[in-house]
Amino acid sequence: MSNTLTVALLDKEYTLSCPAGAEAGLIAAAENLDEKMREISSSGKLLGMERIAVMAALNLSYDNLNSSKAEASSNDESKQLIDKIDATLAKFS
Repeated sequence: MSNTLTVALLDKEYTLSCPAGAEAGLIAAAENLDEKMREISSSGKLLGMERIAVMAALNLSYDNLNSSKAEASSNDESKQLIDKIDATLAKFS
């Protein structure tokens, strides 16, 4: 079952549907996107809602990809440390 809710991006309202229980996440995502769009809009370099939206989407996607890569790298480092600890503990068993 899906619900509808209204979000505002650069003072323009959009009615969206989303799965039940996902409303808070969608609202948070819309607020994040609105914030990024306002940053871009206030820079004065881009005109037009569509261009601002595209740049905001690209910026957020780039940030997300970098965050995912950093998390993967951190997970790899953690696994390596765990392996070293396991190997050291095995010497004393």
